Amino acid sequence: MKHLSSENTTQTPEHKETELEGQVERITYMNEENGYTVAKVNVPGYPEPVTIVGNLLALAPGEVLEMKGDWETHPKFGRQFKILGHRTVRPSSVKGIRKYLGSGLIRGIGKEMAARIVEKFGEETLKVIDERIDELATVNGIGRKRVKMIKNAWADQKEIRAIMIFLQEHGVGLSHATKIFKRYGQRSIAVVTQNPYRLATDIPGIGFQTADRIAKQLGFEKNSPVRAEAGTLYVLNRLAEEGNVFYPYDSLMEKCREILKVDRETVIRGFGAIALDGKIVVEDLNQLMDEFEPNRKAVYLKRFYISETGIVRHLSRLISSKKNVRSMDVHKALEWVQEKIELRLAQSQIDAVKMAVSDKVLVITGGPGTGKTTIIHAVIRIYSAVGAKIFLAAPTGRASKRMAEATGKAACTIHRLLEYSWQKGGFQRNEDRPIEGDVILLDEASMIDTSLMYHLLKAVPSGATLIMVGDSNQLPSVGPGNVLRDVIKSGSVPVIVLNEVFRQARESLIIMNAHRINRGLVPEVKGSGVDPGDFYFIEQGDPDQALNIIMELVLNRIPNRFNMDPMEDIQVLSPMHKGLLGTANLNIKLQDALNPSKTEIVRGDRRFRLNDKVMQIRNNYEKEVFNGDIGLIKTIDEEKQEMVVTYDDKPVLYDYLELDEIVLAYAISVHKSQGSEYQAIVLPILPQHYLLLQRNLIYTAVTRGKRLVIIVGSKRALTMGVKNEGTMKRYTYLEERLRSS
Repeated sequence: MKHLSSENTTQTPEHKETELEGQVERITYMNEENGYTVAKVNVPGYPEPVTIVGNLLALAPGEVLEMKGDWETHPKFGRQFKILGHRTVRPSSVKGIRKYLGSGLIRGIGKEMAARIVEKFGEETLKVIDERIDELATVNGIGRKRVKMIKNAWADQKEIRAIMIFLQEHGVGLSHATKIFKRYGQRSIAVVTQNPYRLATDIPGIGFQTADRIAKQLGFEKNSPVRAEAGTLYVLNRLAEEGNVFYPYDSLMEKCREILKVDRETVIRGFGAIALDGKIVVEDLNQLMDEFEPNRKAVYLKRFYISETGIVRHLSRLISSKKNVRSMDVHKALEWVQEKIELRLAQSQIDAVKMAVSDKVLVITGGPGTGKTTIIHAVIRIYSAVGAKIFLAAPTGRASKRMAEATGKAACTIHRLLEYSWQKGGFQRNEDRPIEGDVILLDEASMIDTSLMYHLLKAVPSGATLIMVGDSNQLPSVGPGNVLRDVIKSGSVPVIVLNEVFRQARESLIIMNAHRINRGLVPEVKGSGVDPGDFYFIEQGDPDQALNIIMELVLNRIPNRFNMDPMEDIQVLSPMHKGLLGTANLNIKLQDALNPSKTEIVRGDRRFRLNDKVMQIRNNYEKEVFNGDIGLIKTIDEEKQEMVVTYDDKPVLYDYLELDEIVLAYAISVHKSQGSEYQAIVLPILPQHYLLLQRNLIYTAVTRGKRLVIIVGSKRALTMGVKNEGTMKRYTYLEERLRSS
């Protein structure tokens, strides 16, 4: 293209096409899934930057684009240039090169460093980096270590761009290219071409459907054996994400057939291959389950079969083994501990303490205000007095921190208790190297899924006492299974159910309404009088108005009336991710209102700013941060392309390529709030949420609030949710296995 300062237009009777060339000023929006981008481009001859829109590959500020397209007028955003074709070229002017290098494209080069490099080498800068990169060491502030970093980043960028072009040609979005390159390196294109279905199992965030789309573009047949095998594993993993430990054979075959759009014979062949490889276990269940299929075949991913059967085996081992702690006079112990804690225990609490002292395994379950913490206190005091070694643990960092604060004793996550090591590959505590303790006390046991419970029980020594404390009426674990509820229903382990709400707790509307919800009754809202109450319902059925109310509550009303900090004390919860009142939109609105920081990084359609509240959304054992952990962004380093997030004062370093592991956390899902407690929660409940409105979800949300709960929504939707005690069925055979063990 020759025209830099004017348009070059070719016209046919049906179509007018324009050619432009310019340098990218900034990227306004980018969808990482499909590459759709909105950007501002400086085009010579135009007084203002031109808005361009279209699917653009790995675009970075400073790059020069040769573009073909059409002018169009958007009803909201005005005149813009729609890209039909483009080519990226390197900038040639000193100013253009400086902007290109300073865009954050290359790790190790920020704006200041880019200015120094370009001042030294001028128009030769990019040639120097390509051919004589060691000369960068002559620039002030660049040592050998920095030169090596820039060299590697420059080479990676070239390779990633080649992969992006390849993937784009095969219908894949930009967000996956860096992950693929990080996993396979220069073999990326070869691996993808040979077996694209590997992506679904090897790379987090790339599922079967994405891999299947690539495979189709590469010419893989719909009924190919490798597709049937990968597809069946995909369906089983997706069903596990819905909470199922196994799935009935006939239903699985039908789901696979529907999703893969192939005949049953093709599915059966793929199923047979993965069964032969030992990736799945098929079991004929001998006892009829409710709504189960006549052939009674259950299909497990191998790891879940090992976990479920292992829970039964290890619980049986614990129950049948002798206690490490010497026997004691329970009545004397009770009298002594009540004097020590200066509190007379209620009968239900006395029963719980007695069983905790005498039994090997015990479950204590009850809602808020029923005295679980007092029981834990008493049990710890008694066992400590006889010299027992006690471990306190919970599934999440926040839950373990709450446990420590409530008891005054050290508590840790289950992962830390089991000494998970990324380097050594897995939990270091197991049957061969058990936990060196006499009493293991678990809190928030309803959150423990099948796999984690198995690994925990493996590591509990036979002589130890295991006490599980939790609320079985909360949402089940995010991971597969419904362990606490199955253990309780099986009758294989002693269970204490706490129903009495104590006098002090009865003064809280949060606690009283939580118990009303649990009984299927709509919450009561009393007049607040002079003192502000702790539970409010604001009726508003219109989503737009409800959103305005939530923003006003978080920004002004709650901070002013209750003296709470919007960032630290207030947590917005939502039943959904999508929609006007879903977590995604709420986070955008709250981020703009609460954090106007100009220091930010844009990744696709997501923005992270300095001091943002963020949440880890998958377990990262290497960093020791886990799904649901909430922290604050403390540093953003554009030059090194790194970000530091602090979780409870623990700094965690993220490479820019790892930012898909975190999301904004001004608003989070109710599921993600499990195990946490907040000074105030704000919860929208509208008819749009009806698919997810269930009693245990509303109950779980309400019990997250410590000092204040505000529900915004329609009374009809709230009533509908509270009355709906049905939960999505989870296929698990743990209850039956325990009962028959």
